[in-house]
Parts: sequence; structure tokens; C-alpha cells
Amino acid sequence: MTNNSSNNNKTNTSRPSSGGNNAGRGGQQNRGGQNRGGQAGGRPQQRRRPGINGGQRRKNRPAPQPVAPKALPEKITFYESLTVGELAKELGREPSEIVKKLFLLGVMATINQELDKDTIELIATDYGVEVEEEIRIDRTDLETYFEDEEVVEDAEAVERPPVVTIMGHVDHGKTTLLDSIRNTKVTAGEAGGITQHIGAYQVEVEGKKITFLDTPGHAAFTTMRARGAKVTDLTILVVAADDGVMPQTVEAINHAKAAEVPIIVAVNKMDKPSANPDRVMQELMEHGLVAESWGGETIFVPISALKGEGIDQLLEMILLVSEVGELKANPKRNAMGTVIEAQLDKGRGSVATLLVQNGTLKVGDPIVVGHAHGRVRAMINDHGRRVKEAGPSTPVEITGLSDVPQAGDRFVVFDDEKSARQVAEAREMTAIQEQRGEGQRVTLDNLFEQMKQGDMKELNLIVKADVQGTVEAMAASLMKIEVEGVNVKIIHTGAGAITESDISLAAASNAIVIGFNVRPDTNAKRAAEQEGVDIRQHRIIYKVIEEIEAAMKGMLDPEYEEKVVGNAEVRETFKVSKVGTIAGGYVTDGKLVRDAGVRVIREGIVIFEGELSSLKRFKDDAKEVAKGYECGFTIANFNDIKVGDVIEAYVMEEIKR
Repeated sequence: MTNNSSNNNKTNTSRPSSGGNNAGRGGQQNRGGQNRGGQAGGRPQQRRRPGINGGQRRKNRPAPQPVAPKALPEKITFYESLTVGELAKELGREPSEIVKKLFLLGVMATINQELDKDTIELIATDYGVEVEEEIRIDRTDLETYFEDEEVVEDAEAVERPPVVTIMGHVDHGKTTLLDSIRNTKVTAGEAGGITQHIGAYQVEVEGKKITFLDTPGHAAFTTMRARGAKVTDLTILVVAADDGVMPQTVEAINHAKAAEVPIIVAVNKMDKPSANPDRVMQELMEHGLVAESWGGETIFVPISALKGEGIDQLLEMILLVSEVGELKANPKRNAMGTVIEAQLDKGRGSVATLLVQNGTLKVGDPIVVGHAHGRVRAMINDHGRRVKEAGPSTPVEITGLSDVPQAGDRFVVFDDEKSARQVAEAREMTAIQEQRGEGQRVTLDNLFEQMKQGDMKELNLIVKADVQGTVEAMAASLMKIEVEGVNVKIIHTGAGAITESDISLAAASNAIVIGFNVRPDTNAKRAAEQEGVDIRQHRIIYKVIEEIEAAMKGMLDPEYEEKVVGNAEVRETFKVSKVGTIAGGYVTDGKLVRDAGVRVIREGIVIFEGELSSLKRFKDDAKEVAKGYECGFTIANFNDIKVGDVIEAYVMEEIKR
């Protein structure tokens, strides 16, 4: 027994396990005296469970309790959309639970998939949770500052002067009326008259002020309304008593109605013997302006601007209408308003006339005007005098801006210059990105495609014609074109040839140039080719309208251009009965093609244009005859061919869009 024991001991101590302590590494002996996993031939024992005591403690652990779901929120808010994971987090639920609900609704979704507003509301409603979409305001959009202001509800809002625009037909007395009001009703203490023309001015009537915009009537609406700015509270429609309603009168009415601005009719030239105010009232009734004396709501005031008669009554009516309109503003807040006009002055830099619409503008205020910014360096009122502040409805000319804004641009005063600069720079960057995003220049050929992609909101046009009357008629007709999603905008009109400056404006504005009975000069043609500006030339007005409308609807007819394919010289003629005159010719350039159109040119003048009725090479019919070969041909419906005539062959090829 001793020997056996000693043998066993030898076996145990012959080689230590590489793992150190055999017992600790599961290296216990088996019955054959070999370690588990040791020498070959040993039968390994059943693997022990890992952990302390072979995993015995697990049996004593309590069963895991289910985690109680988090309490649902009463309401969740989101901006534009939420992913499945974000919605699950908001609701305090597992994403898999949301995915399952979506699957049951027929929506296959992953944890990172974005859900739209309707889907978010559907899931939240299923849990009994209210949903609210967060609206974020872009503070670089100056228009939002105007939308935020509900002036009527402002406790500090006070009555402000009305802003009035005078409109009417040419020669009906608009300018005379403006002069008459200015000369008779300048503010007390300003007897020296108005020395500074800033595009607007104020008069005082019975202690109350009225602001007049001294701009072309339509500009106050078209230019500024195109930029979304509403500056006018009231329109004075001047109609000559001896002339009645004219085309521009109707245009003015439509502008005022579109801007939802009240109208007071000033029946001018009442001092003339041929004055007929009843006729004016009758004609205006056809356009929806019914006089109070005839049971309507429109105020009619008879005046003579030249003699200054009826001016006081007109001003009283302006104040009456403005009182009814309850025009209010808060003079204690930061100023905001609209640019009336702006220019670059050599001595003073950028100069802008601003109409303060709310708040009070002060010298030194940090300001953003359109894409420009700066501090108000100096302010000049409508009398040419420096002022330190300007309240609501006051027009002032300011300097100190980084750039020249455009008429109709909004302005907003900020608390500090840093904020103003940041907003202006962000606006400028946005404008650059939008300009880059426009991609290719618009033409009538790609117009519909750009509309479909949502790149086009306005079709800019420059209209040039031989006479001013035609320009106005064309512009008016083009403005009436209505195609869903895109507005026609006339950015420039003029009488005379299409010039290089027209092309420059078109290139800068991404506009199409329409020429009526006019052609581009040499420089304009070259510039248009370089800039890729589309020039359309016409001789019939309705054709212009049809083409623009068709392009906007994506139904533009194919456009063709002429290509001269060859020339032939007539060397002999033969008269054949029942056939006509056969010409024997020699192809001098290109080729003569059977199906081409031809012109007969005699001494440099085109005397006939038509088609070949036959083309032969010797006695055989030919489809074409190349340069350097003789041929015989006849021209359909033309027999007066003479030796020496030149036959020009041409084809019309469709221009690829």
C-alpha cells in the first residue's frame, strides 16, 4: 500500500499546472491520476458552473420583478418632426413598443426614422397624451417683428398720424394737389417752406399731423407690396371733373383694392366750366366706388387744386377716416418701419428715407435695414432740419448704413449693435445662398421645369417697346397672366432699343427681356450671349402674352431656327409647257436639298420665297446635289427665274430645349 501511495504522489507532483493552483483552476485529479484537460487520454470531468460556489447562489436569488412603466406626460411638444426614438423618450416608453404600434398601423419604421406631425399625433392620442407643435421664429426675417406686433392690444399704444398716398391718371392734378397741400399746410414754424425732398412729408391740420408719400402713386403699392410691406393707410384718388375715369384711374383703384386700403375720391378741376362731377360719380360706380350721397360708402370731395379750393375739407375727411380706422402705435418701443427710397450720395454715403411705423427712431440706434446695418448717424426731417428722434408715421432721411437698401425693405432697431450686425450678416448669407440656389438662369424654355422644382416664385420681366404707350399696354397685359404658383413681376420698362444696361439688370435679377418692335443693339446682343439672358422679340402683343403664358404652363411650342444649307447660281433657263420654267444651275456652296425651303435672290434682294417642286441630276431625280455639281430644278408657283439669280436653300431646325 505504501508503494501504491508513493506512486500516486509521484504522479501528482511530477509537473505543476501552468495555471498555478490546480484546485483553483479546475485542474483537479481524475480517477486515473491525470489533470482535467491535461495529458491526452484523460477523460474530462463535467464542466463546473462558473462563479463562486459553482453558481449555487443563483438559486437563492428572488425572481426579477417587472419594471413599472413611467407615468405618461400630459403633453409633449415637438418642432416639425420626431424620430421613433425621440417620441419613445418623450412618452417614457421603449422604442420597440412604438415600432410595434406603428407596425399595427401599417407603418414600417426603424428607431431613427422621422415621423411627421400626423403620425406623432396618432401615436400620442393612442396613449392619451396631448400634442403641441412648437413654432420657432426666424429672427433674421424682419417681417416676423411686424407680425409679432399686435399694436391694437398694446397698452402703451397711442393714436398715430395717417399715411396717405395720392393716385390718379396723368394730368388729373396729383402734383398740383400735393403742392397745394404743402404750400398751405406746412407745420407751424416752418414758414420757410420745404427745402428737402425726401419722398414724404407731413402737414398739420387742427393740431393733428398727416403724412403724405410723395412718390409715384403706383410705386407705393407695387414696389413695396412686392416686398410684403404695407405703408399706406389711405388713398386719395384724384379724378378730373372734366375728363372722368381714365385707364390709370382704374389701375389706381385696383392697386388700392388689392392692398385693402380705403379710398377718398378728390374730384379735381371743379373750377372748369366743363366740370361734370355727376359723370365722375357714375363712372366710378361701375368700378365699385359708390358715393355717400348715392347711398354708398365712398367719400367724394370736390376740389380745385390749382385755386386751393376744397383742400381743407379734403384734409378733414382724411382725419375722419383715420379716426374710424383707429390707427395706433407704441412710441416707447424700438422703432420699425419701411424704406420709402434710398440712394448712394457721394458725400454722405448710403442715404435712406424711412417711414417709422411703430416705436421711436433715435440718433445712435443700432439698425438693420434690408441686408444693410449700422447706427443712425444723422436724421433729417422733411423740412431739411436735423432731428434727434422720429415717432410713428414720421418720415426721416438717415445716414450711417453699411449698404444702400431698396424701396420697400423693412427696418428694425435692435438693443445693441452686435445683435444688429449678426442679424444683418445672417440675412446677407441667406440671400447669397438663395442666389446660388437659383442655379441656371431662367429662360422661357426652362421656366416650367424651374416652376415644377419650386425654384420659381416670381417671373421677372423687362419690357421694352418702340413707344411708351405700347410699353404700358404690354406691362399691364403681362401682369394679368395668372398661373398657379408663379407671379409675373415687371422689374423695368422703357421705350427704345434693348440696351446693355437692360441686359445687366436682367442678369442681376434673373429676368427675361421682352422686346416689342425693338431689337437689341450690338453691345446688348453680346452681353446677352455672355450672360445667358433670354431675349424674346415680338410684333404682336397677344403673341407675347400667349408665349409667356404657354411657357408658364409648360406648353411652349417648339422653337425653330433657320439654317442655310446651300446656294446655287442659275446659269440657264428653259420654258416647258405644262411644267413651267426649268432652271439649270450650279451649286456654289453647301448643297441644294429637294425638301428644303428656297429663296430667289436677285441683285441682293429676295424676290420670292417658296419650295422646290423638282430637283434633277441629269435626267434622274435627286434628293440633294452637292457643291461643284450642276443640276436642274423647278420652283413651285414661280416661273420668273432668270439667269444670274441666286437660289438660297434653307431648313428650319428645332432648337433643343
